[in-house]
Amino acid sequence: MAKIVVVTSGKGGVGKTTTSAAFASGLALRGHKTAVIDFDVG
Repeated sequence: MAKIVVVTSGKGGVGKTTTSAAFASGLALRGHKTAVIDFDVG
């Protein structure tokens, strides 16, 4: 079963995209299938 990880914050410029990319990269390097979706709601 798939697991979903969400990185969120109400403030911009705190490193959400960088954290998400690094986290997904680390999982992928360990053999996990990953998908990253990044968007700006505002």
